[in-house]
Amino acid sequence: MHELAVCQALIREVESIARQRSAHSVEAIVVKLGPLSGVEPQLLQQAYPFARAGTVAETAELVIEQLPVKVRCDRCGRESDAAANRLLCAHCGDWHTQVTSGDELLLASVSLIDHTTH
Repeated sequence: MHELAVCQALIREVESIARQRSAHSVEAIVVKLGPLSGVEPQLLQQAYPFARAGTVAETAELVIEQLPVKVRCDRCGRESDAAANRLLCAHCGDWHTQVTSGDELLLASVSLIDHTTH
Protein backbone atom coordinates (compact mmCIF):
# COMPACT_ATOMS: atom_id res chain seq x y z
CA MET A 1 0.00 0.00 0.00
CA HIS A 2 1.46 3.34 -1.15
CA GLU A 3 -0.13 5.23 1.74
CA LEU A 4 1.79 3.15 4.30
CA ALA A 5 5.08 4.27 2.74
CA VAL A 6 3.81 7.87 2.82
CA CYS A 7 2.89 7.50 6.51
CA GLN A 8 6.27 6.00 7.33
CA ALA A 9 8.06 8.93 5.65
CA LEU A 10 5.76 11.34 7.50
CA ILE A 11 6.55 9.69 10.84
CA ARG A 12 10.30 9.85 10.11
CA GLU A 13 9.98 13.60 9.56
CA VAL A 14 7.88 14.02 12.72
CA GLU A 15 10.44 12.03 14.74
CA SER A 16 13.19 14.27 13.42
CA ILE A 17 11.26 17.38 14.44
CA ALA A 18 10.55 15.93 17.89
CA ARG A 19 14.22 15.02 18.35
CA GLN A 20 15.38 18.53 17.32
CA ARG A 21 13.06 20.08 19.90
CA SER A 22 13.67 17.49 22.64
CA ALA A 23 9.98 16.55 22.71
CA HIS A 24 8.80 13.60 24.75
CA SER A 25 5.92 12.74 22.44
CA VAL A 26 3.62 14.06 19.74
CA GLU A 27 0.03 15.03 20.41
CA ALA A 28 -1.18 15.75 16.88
CA ILE A 29 0.01 15.84 13.28
CA VAL A 30 -1.78 18.01 10.74
CA VAL A 31 -1.38 17.17 7.06
CA LYS A 32 -2.76 19.19 4.14
CA LEU A 33 -3.71 16.97 1.26
CA GLY A 34 -4.89 17.80 -2.24
CA PRO A 35 -7.01 15.48 -4.38
CA LEU A 36 -4.32 15.43 -7.07
CA SER A 37 -1.55 14.36 -4.64
CA GLY A 38 -1.96 10.68 -5.46
CA VAL A 39 -2.72 9.88 -1.82
CA GLU A 40 -6.15 8.70 -0.69
CA PRO A 41 -7.15 10.29 2.65
CA GLN A 42 -9.03 7.21 3.89
CA LEU A 43 -6.13 4.89 3.09
CA LEU A 44 -3.72 7.30 4.77
CA GLN A 45 -5.86 7.20 7.94
CA GLN A 46 -5.94 3.40 7.80
CA ALA A 47 -2.16 3.10 7.36
CA TYR A 48 -1.35 5.65 10.06
CA PRO A 49 -1.74 3.37 13.15
CA PHE A 50 0.77 0.90 11.67
CA ALA A 51 3.32 3.62 10.86
CA ARG A 52 3.11 5.37 14.25
CA ALA A 53 3.39 2.19 16.38
CA GLY A 54 6.44 2.30 18.64
CA THR A 55 7.32 5.92 17.77
CA VAL A 56 7.05 9.27 19.56
CA ALA A 57 3.80 9.70 17.65
CA GLU A 58 2.29 6.46 18.94
CA THR A 59 -0.68 8.24 20.53
CA ALA A 60 -0.80 11.25 18.18
CA GLU A 61 -3.93 12.12 16.27
CA LEU A 62 -3.61 12.49 12.49
CA VAL A 63 -5.65 15.40 11.16
CA ILE A 64 -6.08 15.57 7.39
CA GLU A 65 -7.15 18.90 5.94
CA GLN A 66 -8.25 18.51 2.36
CA LEU A 67 -7.22 21.26 -0.04
CA PRO A 68 -9.21 22.40 -3.07
CA VAL A 69 -7.97 22.12 -6.63
CA LYS A 70 -7.16 25.55 -8.04
CA VAL A 71 -6.04 26.40 -11.56
CA ARG A 72 -4.66 29.50 -13.25
CA CYS A 73 -5.92 30.05 -16.77
CA ASP A 74 -3.33 30.64 -19.50
CA ARG A 75 -5.93 32.45 -21.58
CA CYS A 76 -7.56 34.93 -19.16
CA GLY A 77 -4.93 34.78 -16.38
CA ARG A 78 -7.45 34.30 -13.58
CA GLU A 79 -7.36 31.70 -10.84
CA SER A 80 -10.36 29.57 -9.96
CA ASP A 81 -11.43 26.39 -8.21
CA ALA A 82 -11.70 23.32 -10.42
CA ALA A 83 -12.79 19.71 -10.13
CA ALA A 84 -9.97 17.16 -9.91
CA ASN A 85 -11.12 15.54 -13.15
CA ARG A 86 -12.07 18.78 -14.94
CA LEU A 87 -9.26 21.34 -14.84
CA LEU A 88 -11.15 24.09 -16.66
CA CYS A 89 -11.14 27.82 -15.97
CA ALA A 90 -14.34 28.71 -14.10
CA HIS A 91 -14.29 32.19 -15.63
CA CYS A 92 -13.80 31.63 -19.38
CA GLY A 93 -14.15 27.84 -19.66
CA ASP A 94 -10.75 27.35 -21.33
CA TRP A 95 -8.86 24.12 -20.73
CA HIS A 96 -5.37 25.66 -20.99
CA THR A 97 -4.74 25.87 -17.25
CA GLN A 98 -1.96 25.29 -14.74
CA VAL A 99 -2.63 23.64 -11.38
CA THR A 100 -1.71 26.05 -8.56
CA SER A 101 -3.15 24.07 -5.64
CA GLY A 102 -4.53 20.61 -5.00
CA ASP A 103 -1.52 18.44 -5.75
CA GLU A 104 0.14 18.93 -2.36
CA LEU A 105 0.91 16.65 0.51
CA LEU A 106 2.19 18.98 3.23
CA LEU A 107 3.13 18.43 6.84
CA ALA A 108 1.36 21.54 8.14
CA SER A 109 2.00 21.26 11.88
CA VAL A 110 3.15 18.98 14.66
CA SER A 111 1.95 19.44 18.26
CA LEU A 112 4.73 18.35 20.57
CA ILE A 113 4.79 17.46 24.28
CA ASP A 114 8.10 18.18 25.97
CA HIS A 115 9.58 16.61 29.11
CA THR A 116 9.03 19.63 31.35
CA THR A 117 5.26 19.93 30.88
CA HIS A 118 4.22 16.30 31.13
